[in-house]
Amino acid sequence: MANVFAISVRTTIVTVLLTGLLYPLALTGISQLLFSSPANGSLVTDERGQVVGSELIGQAFSNAAYFQPRPSAAGANGYDATSSSGSNLGSTSAALRKRVEADVARLQQENPAAPPLVPVELVTTSASGLDPHLSPEAARWQLPRVAAARGVALERVGAVVDSLVEQRDLFILGEPRVNVLLLNLALDRQFGRP
Repeated sequence: MANVFAISVRTTIVTVLLTGLLYPLALTGISQLLFSSPANGSLVTDERGQVVGSELIGQAFSNAAYFQPRPSAAGANGYDATSSSGSNLGSTSAALRKRVEADVARLQQENPAAPPLVPVELVTTSASGLDPHLSPEAARWQLPRVAAARGVALERVGAVVDSLVEQRDLFILGEPRVNVLLLNLALDRQFGRP
């Protein structure tokens, strides 16, 4: 019995050291060496070197001079990375319909020079509530408002959008997209802060 107990204690100690200490340390070291930015959260810094967000997590922008992301249902006020989730409201939900109608009215009021049809992704949340991307079409829909708020020609702001379009991964996965945080930072770099 003592022999079996000693073997089980040694096995437990070896397993804990290998899987609880050495393996995580090795993977952390390899990821820091080979993939430092993604391993640290794909953090984005401004021109002063201050962290302003992550490429992977959406955040709210309320100033008219900035592109707005998809709405978020993550957390009480949205865009809460510690509370990532969708709203769980289905297509027949009266609450969802009411929120979408209010968002459409707000977006049309804030973007009077935009086409009358609001892109669906500007009024619907992503599954996580934290999607940092918009389609190029949804970004271009906001061009008149952003250009007017910045006092810059529509074509110049459109050129910034076009320069930041990310294509499909491996040429087949996903859809073309624009990272809203990177787009707004590029606008600040090119045209100054509003």
